[in-house]
Amino acid sequence: MAYFHLKLVSPRPSFPHDATPDEMTAMQAHAVYWRGLAETGVAIAVGPVFAEGGAFGIAVVEAADTAAAQALGDNDPVIKAALGFRFETASMPSIILRTSAAGAAAAV
Repeated sequence: MAYFHLKLVSPRPSFPHDATPDEMTAMQAHAVYWRGLAETGVAIAVGPVFAEGGAFGIAVVEAADTAAAQALGDNDPVIKAALGFRFETASMPSIILRTSAAGAAAAV
């Protein structure tokens, strides 16, 4: 297994401050999806980032390869809703986890 960083790029820099009802519905399903992956140990960390240039989402996941990591993004309800979101996937050659996070990941 290997580690990957997935960056969820929103359809515009002003998102989520001007999210449409369809986008909010998709984002609720997105949160449920990633919560499930976190509970099974596939997703190590997931959350929004409010950066100066606009908000984006991140996920750090454990997967067999880049294709498997990208498939996690492709199966996200916010991607399947075809609202203009996309994932950028990058390999992480190593990862350092705090002890409590490492123990939790190993126990799953």
